[in-house]
Amino acid sequence: MVWFLISVLTLVLYFSIRYAWWKSAVDYTYPRILMYHMIRDAMPGKKFNSLRVTPEAFEKQIGYLHAKRWHSYTMSEAVVQKETLPAKSVVITFDDGYQDNLTHALPILKKYGFKATIYLVNDRHDRDWSGYRKAKNEGAGLKEEPKLSDDEVRELLQSGLIEIGAHTLTHANLKSLDETQSREEICHSKQQIEKKFQTVCNSFAYPFGLYDAKDEHSVAECGYTNAVTTEAGIADLRRCDLFKIPRVTVSGKDTFFAFVLKLRTGKRGVFK
Repeated sequence: MVWFLISVLTLVLYFSIRYAWWKSAVDYTYPRILMYHMIRDAMPGKKFNSLRVTPEAFEKQIGYLHAKRWHSYTMSEAVVQKETLPAKSVVITFDDGYQDNLTHALPILKKYGFKATIYLVNDRHDRDWSGYRKAKNEGAGLKEEPKLSDDEVRELLQSGLIEIGAHTLTHANLKSLDETQSREEICHSKQQIEKKFQTVCNSFAYPFGLYDAKDEHSVAECGYTNAVTTEAGIADLRRCDLFKIPRVTVSGKDTFFAFVLKLRTGKRGVFK
């Protein structure tokens, strides 16, 4: 009996730490900014499966948001309307520019009338940025993932549901660059997107979530109105630093229960 009680208490403690079901929800007048990468099946034995959310899981998540009457905005729209956003507002974001954002994500977004912001790497084809953050990840497979062609980016824009934001020219690790190099990555990314796709590029995402004061300064000076990080959390856009906006990470390893909890608090459990 004693060992049974110890086992039960251990399981309860583990569940409570892993899912933090007891935490109060963050104020629902604060928008939830969700971070995705790929909408595709996991690849057994490969790294970065946390970046791969299956189409089935994605549709269940977007269907849930629709059923619960969440209001959808692009990142730029949310910033412009930050003083008047209704409760339960959500911004769906995708980093890098993977082809499945068009082939798998867009049909689901269209089905439920949801919008999204895609942060595009300009030089995204035949480039492996897996090791830019950690050398041990070099060759881990992101190079082989199909990326959006320019015509596919135009198709996304023509849908009326997609905003194209910038994610630097080469998915650079900005902290490893000097100020001149970093500024070129940030500014020229915006300029190229606007020229090539005839669109306004107001939104930026720091690759890997790595940046410092020089990079934040460049983002503002280059004419962006906002920048998102990979810091996990939920912020009030009316009061937070608009060049350090946290996001809610949606992982391919999340259960649906974990997704719902992340909508409540910004994190799955106590620590992440």
